[in-house]
Amino acid sequence: MSQSLEGPVGGRTAPDGRLFALVASHRGTGLDFLARLGSGPRRITPAAVVEPAHVAGAVVLSTCNRFEVYFEISSGTEPSAARRRVQSAISRCSGIPEEELAQSLDFLAGAALTEHLFSVGAGLDSAVVGEREIAGQLRRALTSAQESESASGALIRLFQAASRAARDVGALTTLGDAGRSMVSVALDLATARLAKSCPSGLSVVVIGTGAYAGTTLALLAAGKCAKVSVFSWSGRAEAFAAPRGAAALTRSQLTAALQGADVVIGCSGRGTRLGTEDFRLFRQGTNERLVVVDLALNRDFEPATGELPGIELITLDEVRLAAPREHSDGVRRAAELVRQAALRYEEERQARVMDPAIVALRGHMQQVLASEMARVKNQHGCTATAEAVEFALRRVVRQLLHVPTARARELAAAGRQDDYTAALEALYGLKVEPDDADRQEPVRIMPAAG
Repeated sequence: MSQSLEGPVGGRTAPDGRLFALVASHRGTGLDFLARLGSGPRRITPAAVVEPAHVAGAVVLSTCNRFEVYFEISSGTEPSAARRRVQSAISRCSGIPEEELAQSLDFLAGAALTEHLFSVGAGLDSAVVGEREIAGQLRRALTSAQESESASGALIRLFQAASRAARDVGALTTLGDAGRSMVSVALDLATARLAKSCPSGLSVVVIGTGAYAGTTLALLAAGKCAKVSVFSWSGRAEAFAAPRGAAALTRSQLTAALQGADVVIGCSGRGTRLGTEDFRLFRQGTNERLVVVDLALNRDFEPATGELPGIELITLDEVRLAAPREHSDGVRRAAELVRQAALRYEEERQARVMDPAIVALRGHMQQVLASEMARVKNQHGCTATAEAVEFALRRVVRQLLHVPTARARELAAAGRQDDYTAALEALYGLKVEPDDADRQEPVRIMPAAG
């Protein structure tokens, strides 16, 4: 897989060189690999990723179509070393050998990382282009990292900016107007197998209480499907189903519900996997057709289920292949908005790199001013006169700093921040130390030797 350290937005790496991502999607690695990442001995969480030394923060975005880890490394850490540490953490959790992970996960940084995340959040990189679920998944990934105190300030800003870009795409383009999603494609396939144009009149059992289950219930309600019941292996069905107008099932009620169902939709992936023997029991005494839809990445149903008489199994792979390919003006407009949003974010982040230099310059001039004011007061001893002189001098300092400050921003946006800091050292003897933008600590101003 590619190892991209530069990207299409300006062709520059991240100005602080500390944000990176390891990503895998349905297009590159396939769903089986994604399922293996989530079925290991330990769940891959942001807290698990930040366990290794020198990883300052992490956010994990894991869906049925992708697995992505965004992380920030501490100052002074080599990116290659941090990458190996994060891959080791993923390997320990998933059980996948590190060598396989190195070959399967793309390594992104800088502008390539920013534009990729913005595209993901807008639904441009989804199996169903423009799907709406991914924007919520992005927000939940950040919230999860924040709750575990694993998200650094730089990652929070990045994900918040990606969410804003996704909202702008939704507001300014027609992308996603049809409300297409993986769930809607799956329901279309299921109703078509039953020779129905909509789910109205069908009896549907939903297994799971996650985001996909919620979307499923919403689409069934919109399709006037009144016979919907929900089962959860974790016992959350009642709290989940009641506000959504569905009936909750207990374990003892599941068999009877499946005997009378037309469609069963699995959205869990974390409970018992139902197989051929289970469905033989469920379908005793009925010859009616049953469509089983498996939307769980780790599979709610054994593949052999679809070989039973009268049962048709629709897998996640089939849903993905049936998803429409979009090449509309809306997609092109959305892609341009994403590109521009990523460009603005990168320019703003580049400009922030100059903050330590600007603070150093201001601090130096303020020190000069303070020294001069002390001299004036010692010489004249007139408080009123000293105050007037101080006010005038401070105004002079502001005027003197205006152009250098603006020039610092311009050079940073052009990727020439090193030229500026070198000039400060050459002109004023200032040595500017890189500052961690997420620590609220003063910048240290170190006079150059000699």
